[in-house]
Amino acid sequence: MSEQLTLYLHKIQLALAEANAPYKAYQVDLRNKPEWFTSKVNPVGQVPVLTYGGPNVNPDDPSSLSAKIAESNVILEFLADLYPDSGLLPKDPVLRAKVRFFIDATIKHIEGTYLAFVQGNESFDNVLKAIEFIQELLEEGSDFAVGEHYTIADACISPHLARLKIVTETGIGNFPAGMGYKLGEELEGLKFAKFRKYAQRMLGRPGFKQIHDEEAVIGYFKRRFTNRIQ
Repeated sequence: MSEQLTLYLHKIQLALAEANAPYKAYQVDLRNKPEWFTSKVNPVGQVPVLTYGGPNVNPDDPSSLSAKIAESNVILEFLADLYPDSGLLPKDPVLRAKVRFFIDATIKHIEGTYLAFVQGNESFDNVLKAIEFIQELLEEGSDFAVGEHYTIADACISPHLARLKIVTETGIGNFPAGMGYKLGEELEGLKFAKFRKYAQRMLGRPGFKQIHDEEAVIGYFKRRFTNRIQ
């Protein structure tokens, strides 16, 4: 499974862990998709996909009676609705709107700008601007992205925070030599203290440690950017 797809999967795993939700997992080889996956689960052939309801069956034998839900951020909201007591989505409509706005900002500013930087298609300065934009959304005095509880906003950004940590500590990426380390130095400054502390809290949560395999991600980065290991 590609690193990009693993990012989307980790969002869902984090929400499931925070909701303490039972589930069965099944990894699909997207280079050799089984017939049942496209015919019974997702005709588009994309992951992650969540099946819900119907009889208790093996993941590779999905029931026609179960609902099939695709797209990682749609699945996040579904899980928040399915487990309302988890707090993954606040009951207050204003806070719910802020959660959705934070997710949208993560997609536009982190998932877009930061990943483009790692691939060598975005400038260093624009990455700092993107991180600064996200930092401005973080509320003073709160441990979380929105409100006083872990939400799907935190689940959405946390996989990116982990990869940002890897890039700044290893310097691996398709950017100009030394820019990964330089980004790390910038983020250690007082200007980004709020963002840095938020990232540390998210990466230190038991649910995150449960699903994140840092060595596996580093290994992928080394294979993907084999000519740019610094």
